[in-house]
Amino acid sequence: MTKLFQSTDKGLRRMVYLMIKELLPCADEVFIVTSSLMKDMNSKTSDDMYRRANAIRVLCRIADGTLVTQIERYLKQAIVDNNPVVASAALVSGIHLFKTNPKTVKRWTNEVQQAAQYSGASLVQFHALALLHRLLQHDALAISKMVTSLTSGNTVDRSPMAECLLIRYASQVLRDSAGTGTSRQLESDSCRSFYDYLESCLQHKAEMVMFEAARAITELPGVTDLLMAQVISALQLFLSSSKPPVLKFAAIRTLNKVAMTHPMAMICNSMESMVSDQNRSTATFAITTLLKTTNDPATADCLVKKITDFMSEIADDELKLVVVEAIRSLCMKFPGNYRAVLEFLSKNLREKGGVFKYKKAILDSIVSLIRDILEAKETGLLQLCEFIDENFKFTYLTTQILHLLGIEGPRTSDASRYIRYINNQVHLDANASVRASAVSILAKFDAMVDSLKPHVLILLRRCLFDSDDEVRDRAILYVNTLGGDHDSILVENMKGFLFGSLDVPLVNLEKSLRTYLASASEEPFDITSVPKGNETEKKAQSKKPTTCTTVSVSSIPEFSNFGNLFKSSEPGELTEAETEYAVSIVKHIFDRHIVLEYNCSNTIPEHLLEKVVIAVDAYEGEDFTQAGYKPIKSLPYSDTPGQAFSAFEKPKGVRYNQVSTYWLFSSHLQVQRNVVFHIALLISIWKEH
Repeated sequence: MTKLFQSTDKGLRRMVYLMIKELLPCADEVFIVTSSLMKDMNSKTSDDMYRRANAIRVLCRIADGTLVTQIERYLKQAIVDNNPVVASAALVSGIHLFKTNPKTVKRWTNEVQQAAQYSGASLVQFHALALLHRLLQHDALAISKMVTSLTSGNTVDRSPMAECLLIRYASQVLRDSAGTGTSRQLESDSCRSFYDYLESCLQHKAEMVMFEAARAITELPGVTDLLMAQVISALQLFLSSSKPPVLKFAAIRTLNKVAMTHPMAMICNSMESMVSDQNRSTATFAITTLLKTTNDPATADCLVKKITDFMSEIADDELKLVVVEAIRSLCMKFPGNYRAVLEFLSKNLREKGGVFKYKKAILDSIVSLIRDILEAKETGLLQLCEFIDENFKFTYLTTQILHLLGIEGPRTSDASRYIRYINNQVHLDANASVRASAVSILAKFDAMVDSLKPHVLILLRRCLFDSDDEVRDRAILYVNTLGGDHDSILVENMKGFLFGSLDVPLVNLEKSLRTYLASASEEPFDITSVPKGNETEKKAQSKKPTTCTTVSVSSIPEFSNFGNLFKSSEPGELTEAETEYAVSIVKHIFDRHIVLEYNCSNTIPEHLLEKVVIAVDAYEGEDFTQAGYKPIKSLPYSDTPGQAFSAFEKPKGVRYNQVSTYWLFSSHLQVQRNVVFHIALLISIWKEH
């Protein structure tokens, strides 16, 4: 193979480089090709720039830590090389090497920054900026300084690709500031300069930079209406017929997202012509954007009819979900258009094919319309009944519709119209879970609609011969309960038990049933004996320490001369919930003193703690002097915690309002000037009884 490096054929030499990269020689074989690759990397011939670039890529691919250290000097020289092909190859190799040798690559920061200012080739700037961000990715302040230096007062002619990358980094800094900073930080000069930079990019001569800036601004929080209007105007420039289809699609998709957050700022005149666009994806986004922003019910009806015509031509399921959500929002905005919307949704629900997520989104939209628009209830229920008559594929959707029929059907004006559809599921559906659900819904109609009782009982008796055990068991239960000759009061109680809401936690019911079965009692089980409270919550509440009142703190002799209490904090846990000894703290703020109240609980019945003293170490808090303490004489096993106190006097010149806020709301034991109190629970005597 080494003889092939002597060939002058460029194609053959490139094949050699590719073969070495694919074979990835082991450590014992790397030295065979290393000298040849380093010779090519350091070649000074002007026509060997591609050979140098390929040699750099291959060396960085096969090099281990030792070899990278040997060639580091050459790589740093290649980064600032005048040849853009060589410089770009070195930068890309640095990006790959950063995964395995980050410490080595971090020493290239100066050279990478110099390459980022290189105006000779677009790829060099792009790759240098990407590598520089990779080097500083864990230092938010350094990234902010980098973006500031590259965006403010920079006269370098930056390439469009590097400009797009810088826009992303600037928007990321703004999002991080919004997520972790205050409103004052967002209004700072640095953040303001980033907004100005993004706004200036809307006027860039490159379309990709304009779009990237517009997209980045739409994703930022707290964008002003004036800036959003500029973004919308810039995006609408891309909707003209002379623009490439990919640019129109990107612009209309971004405008569709803007319509969700700023519908009043949208100007939709240029979108109406895109409804008939040949690209169905672009037309879909145009229609859904118009649906979200229109204020005319007649226009909304026309848009629904238009989108119905080519809904089947949309191949992307995600786009279909966007359409369904837009249609649902439209109906909530104009309830009078529910007929057209329900017709559109039911037609797409009954169509063959489609993934489960798409069908479920349609079903959820119809259910929300049924529950929120009273006039749409019966129409929507009938359309769902027609769907379950034809659907044998989506079991989950069928059971959900049956459940909805059981809730809403008996309360409609003519409940009998739904019986046929429910009974069909008992006899025509091959899935046992659907048949069992249908039996329960039939019984619910029997219990809630007296006029249907004799007819539904006949249908329930036919279910007694079903092949599935669950279906037969349910049918037997409902026939014996609803069809037997029982007292009216007993029947009402059984209806409430079978079809009413369960007012006891299932955990408590299960525990009571297990106790009943274990007792082998001959008395019938009484559900009223099941506790209605949540035992888990009760245990959690019982573990919460009780705190000392204002009167008791002031009445303690050691602290009686501290004056009036300013405020007390909420209890803060100092130990984990499952520890043997639980400790929590309450901070009491006085004018010149701070009293720390420690609520200590002993959770071990066999142990008794005596003379429990809280030792507080004022680390870097020498200005605070201890003014007294009160130990716990005895701490037995009990739900009531014992209380120990430790008081500190504040430094002179510090008023109570200067430290109290920090003490009251900090989750750590910290005060002004980074005073940290480390708490150690010292048990002087530990006795077992």
